[in-house]
Amino acid sequence: MAESLLRDRTGRAFGRLVDRYLDMPEPVAPDIECVRDLRIPMRDGTVLLADRYRPRGAGPLPVVLLRTPYGKHKPDIKLFAGVLVRRGFQVVAQNVRGVFGSGGEFHAFVHEKDDGLATAAWLRARAWCDGRLATAGASYLGHAEWAIGPYLDPPLEAMCLGITTSDFPAAFYPGGVLALHNMLVWSSATGTQEEAPLGGLLPNPLQTRRVQRAMRTLPVGESDLAAIGRPERFLREVSAHAEPEDGFWAPIDHSAAALRMTTPTSMVTGWWDLFLPYQLRDFTELTAAGHRSRITIGPWAHDRGALKATLTDHVSWLSAQLAGDTTQLHQSPVRLYLQRAGRWLDFDRWPPPQSVPTPLRLQPSGGLDWAEPPGSAPDRFTYHGADPTPSTGGPLLLPGEIRQQDNTAVERRPDVLVFTGSPLPRDLDLIGPVSAVVHVRTDSGYGDVFVRLCDVDRAGVSRNVTDGILRLRPGAPAADADGVVAARVEMHPTGYRFLRGHSLRVQVAGGAFPRFARHHGTGEPAASAVACRPVRFEVFHEPGRPSAVVLPLMTAPAPSGGSEPA
Repeated sequence: MAESLLRDRTGRAFGRLVDRYLDMPEPVAPDIECVRDLRIPMRDGTVLLADRYRPRGAGPLPVVLLRTPYGKHKPDIKLFAGVLVRRGFQVVAQNVRGVFGSGGEFHAFVHEKDDGLATAAWLRARAWCDGRLATAGASYLGHAEWAIGPYLDPPLEAMCLGITTSDFPAAFYPGGVLALHNMLVWSSATGTQEEAPLGGLLPNPLQTRRVQRAMRTLPVGESDLAAIGRPERFLREVSAHAEPEDGFWAPIDHSAAALRMTTPTSMVTGWWDLFLPYQLRDFTELTAAGHRSRITIGPWAHDRGALKATLTDHVSWLSAQLAGDTTQLHQSPVRLYLQRAGRWLDFDRWPPPQSVPTPLRLQPSGGLDWAEPPGSAPDRFTYHGADPTPSTGGPLLLPGEIRQQDNTAVERRPDVLVFTGSPLPRDLDLIGPVSAVVHVRTDSGYGDVFVRLCDVDRAGVSRNVTDGILRLRPGAPAADADGVVAARVEMHPTGYRFLRGHSLRVQVAGGAFPRFARHHGTGEPAASAVACRPVRFEVFHEPGRPSAVVLPLMTAPAPSGGSEPA
């Protein structure tokens, strides 16, 4: 009895420290009870394990469901559960099929719809559930939410969606190119998590370095052997189905079904998250369809940096939707952090109505200006997959490599074109979608067009702000009579202030490896290609064929060379 009291007091004290650190509202249920390893049957007889957390002595309550492939024993799951239960909610954390004691075989993304619907039905039939369900979680947990949210009847009461999207396959192949770095990092981690130290609770630097070396393996479809020493199912599938018009991943794209949903949704994402453009698309499409939705965009990547914001978001949204307490809600549907300005801003919609898409045009001799370019010869470079143009920074999964990095070394390479504007006479704010149109010709019709926007400081250091890539194939996009195509590259959205005295810079290259799989210069499938041939590029910037990045300007750009933005 004394031991139990001591444990309860220790748990309450720890909970108070956590809540204070996270700046949470006062708890309404300081005492938590937990039932471990509930056995939840699926429709095919497979049994999945789950833990149930609830306020001690409470009657029937709504259930907040978290479905994870990473293990319900992980500290972040326990943290989420504890914070939510102390606010008066009931939480069920479930291991998905095939991981950490749940039956069956883990097949990434494939079973989450059927298993999630079976779990929801089982929970609603429990006497301790009042029939109401909500979902929460980030990344793959968010996919598990989208896998059931549009299909449940009656619908969920609320969805809390952190750094995720309804259309995961879009992040597998941005611009039609295999996102090699992120796919190999994730597949290697999930493929070895149960044999990792303490069930994956500790980092493994040796394994991390092994995965990084494996990114250079050819063919890509066998890089799992170099990374973890055996085939890994997801890596094999994601590399084998990277070609256009491959419908393999259609069943896990829930974006169309989401528009039929009525559940209120709250989203958290970050400017350096790999799912950012697709989550913003979810938000804009849901709000356009009349759904109750809100989104918070912070200075985070796809890591634990977003944890506090995600928890705060979950608490406020669930309090409003399940308990009718709206005191913690921010009023505007869009709240975002303006990088380099250190400010949070609120808007009624995305993109902000004050944001004006404005082309910043590539000029001869490496210039960059708002004005139309004069007539000039195209710039040329050669890309070779045997020595692929390297990537530096961006929305990656490995800490230490993400976000903004010094691009100086990359910009010195002969296979990278660099276009730089004049120093800014005043601050320039960008908030919204970013894109590029590059008029380009390759000698074979094949190639990748990588475009990156950089911020060059007063000392001349160039740091990446946003970028995007597009894979060219003969006939796609269509070429003009001279074989020149208008490559329309979707770049990551941004909220960023370029400071007075800084310059804008645009890079154009034929790849960004290993963030994206190298282009082999041929039409061979990504999974099996080994041989590489050079690809010769011509980039045009002339009247009738202007190449430009299209920037979401919040303030009018200062004239440069006597020209106003067109």
